[in-house]
Amino acid sequence: MAETYLRYHDGIETSKPDEDGVIDQIIASMTRESETTAKRYGHAVRASHAKVSGVVVGELQIFGDLPPELAQGLFARPGTHPAVVRFAQGPGELLKDSVSTHRGMAIKVFGVEGETLPGHNGTTQDFVLATGPVFPNPDAAGFLGSMKQLEIGTKAPEDVKVAVSKMARAANTLVKTFTGKDTPILDFFGHAPKHPLAEPYYSQAALRYGDFVAKVGAFPATPAQDALAKETLDPSADPDVFRHAVAAQFREAEAVFEIRVQLCTDLDAMPVEDASKEWSDARSPYRTVARLVLPVQAADSPARLTYADDVLSFRPAHSLAAHRPLGSLMRARLKTYAALSRFRHERNAVRETEPRTVADVPA
Repeated sequence: MAETYLRYHDGIETSKPDEDGVIDQIIASMTRESETTAKRYGHAVRASHAKVSGVVVGELQIFGDLPPELAQGLFARPGTHPAVVRFAQGPGELLKDSVSTHRGMAIKVFGVEGETLPGHNGTTQDFVLATGPVFPNPDAAGFLGSMKQLEIGTKAPEDVKVAVSKMARAANTLVKTFTGKDTPILDFFGHAPKHPLAEPYYSQAALRYGDFVAKVGAFPATPAQDALAKETLDPSADPDVFRHAVAAQFREAEAVFEIRVQLCTDLDAMPVEDASKEWSDARSPYRTVARLVLPVQAADSPARLTYADDVLSFRPAHSLAAHRPLGSLMRARLKTYAALSRFRHERNAVRETEPRTVADVPA
């Protein structure tokens, strides 16, 4: 029943007094990191998820007859919306895939109606997702500490990053043998080399879900993707193995992801200010509200990859007010993504433009 779920209200968030200053420090650190990589490549790249594994277009099919607590915001009415999806590696560097870290899936939904967040004048809704149900740090202050280490690490030789990734992956595998779960910080730096189309992706932090509060996930939903989940890719043999794997799969078969939401029932057990705490599936399971259908296509065309690198921007701020990001980490993302996108576009002398329709995405 809907009444068992926490109702959204403006007092759900509780920011700390020094949070704005912390976010400013995050932006400064990530901008310095971006300066380092821009000098290295002669071109500014994203400060995270810089290496694209594939860009595809498709449809978000919102189900009808959803119960009231799920028929909220974008998902309030059944229908089909065009969408563009970017799969990418985690680091803000163009590294060989043997630096196998966390990965991202960003979704931009078109033809969205309703009140949007301040500063977002488009008719799009973005969902920025990553592997792992939680973020390694609880809040902006925790992420700042990690970001300072990442900033230093950006200047390290690539072979050092390969070694760190391998050690983190080995340690995570060992821990998982005993606990049955990934260790978020180890998985962040040493994610198993799984096929990008065979993994679930999560918002990790909370967002408003109309009258409620939720986390969002995208889960593989075809037999072909299930088969891919049983395979392990070999990044030591191919420095771009993830991109090649994604492109090869989309040449042969569609990919489908179920979009699911996990509704919050209790702020103490399912906090919005601590993105490192996993919400219990037993207390509130992920429930399907839509299907993201991505047909056969060229996921790695040069024009499409260039567009993704230089023009396309995915942000939590590209959102309906009904899906406003919540919590310290999300508040940091709202400001940080905008500042870093502005840096990247200005450095590359490319106008920052939000696509109006999926037709703006090159074939």
